[in-house]
Amino acid sequence: MPKTILLTVSLLATLLGQQPAPLLSPEVHPDRRVTFRVQAPKAADVGFYGDWMPVGSIQPMAKAANGVWSLTVGPLEPSIYIYSFTLDGLTIADPINPRMKLRARTSASLLEVPGSAPALWDARDVPHGSVEINYQKSKVLNGETRSFWVYTPPGYAEKTKQRYPVLYLFHGSNDTAGGWVLAGQANYILDNLLADGKLVPMVVVMPFGHAVPFTAAREIQASNTATYERYVLEDVLPFVESKYRVLKDRQHRAIAGLSMGGGQSLTIGLKHPDRFSAIGAFSAAVPQNIEEYLGNLNQHQLKLLWFACGKDDFLYARSTTLDALLTKRKIQHTFRDTPGAHTYTVWRQYLGEFAPLLFR
Repeated sequence: MPKTILLTVSLLATLLGQQPAPLLSPEVHPDRRVTFRVQAPKAADVGFYGDWMPVGSIQPMAKAANGVWSLTVGPLEPSIYIYSFTLDGLTIADPINPRMKLRARTSASLLEVPGSAPALWDARDVPHGSVEINYQKSKVLNGETRSFWVYTPPGYAEKTKQRYPVLYLFHGSNDTAGGWVLAGQANYILDNLLADGKLVPMVVVMPFGHAVPFTAAREIQASNTATYERYVLEDVLPFVESKYRVLKDRQHRAIAGLSMGGGQSLTIGLKHPDRFSAIGAFSAAVPQNIEEYLGNLNQHQLKLLWFACGKDDFLYARSTTLDALLTKRKIQHTFRDTPGAHTYTVWRQYLGEFAPLLFR
């Protein structure tokens, strides 16, 4: 080999050897501790927040000589977590983590800590359903084009004569229509339940829950649930029933949601027991005027009223108050209080418990 080529190869090898290893964040260790890193050589103060921490708290990160700030936490329980960095007061997502938690406003990053055995929400080697995004010009929302996501079970495309029950599934405040898929992995949960023989095949519809702008003034925000109710009933539901092979009677419609969406599912479901036979609410923002909707409820009309909340959740008291109210009114229901806070960790579990109860 000519000397010039040898010298070139040697120089390239030397240069490559001098390059620092690519930054890795998050790094999940075998013992389920996790190291987070961010390159910010000019920052004076860098902090970290994970959704397992108290809301509003910030944990300081340590700076190395190369300008990389790092923090190791845990061990964490196997689950999904949302986290962010704060650089000199500016909150950002992890710049090198491709798994993003999109929101109505701002964004963060997602961390998945695997367990020793596959979880209900993991992708398993089973038949998978499909998720598609629909776009619709909303009559209720003054012609605004909005999207909603729809899960169809395995075999939907092939079984052209079969019609399916439908679950309307709502996300929480500052989330997006894709939240239940992108963070909740609802499609994998449903796939796995079906493969295990625990679920009636169903279509699941996931609309965008902010019918008024998320950044609107408080007095406008107060009208969100009422506007969303009209949007779901007058726009989304007819569109779904015209495009998808779904059963159109109340016995085959259910409604559920988390946090803000839990409050919306309770409001819409209790106001319209003639249109929905089952209601689920996970860590729900139970409306203060919930009692006035109970007058619409006939105990024989509703097949299932199921709600759950983590004991460390800031909305826990609303769920216990609702449980007491329903018990006093002798309205049949199920309330599950569990460990956990206001996170997708519990919401995935709740969907896994609630969905198998439907359409039996």
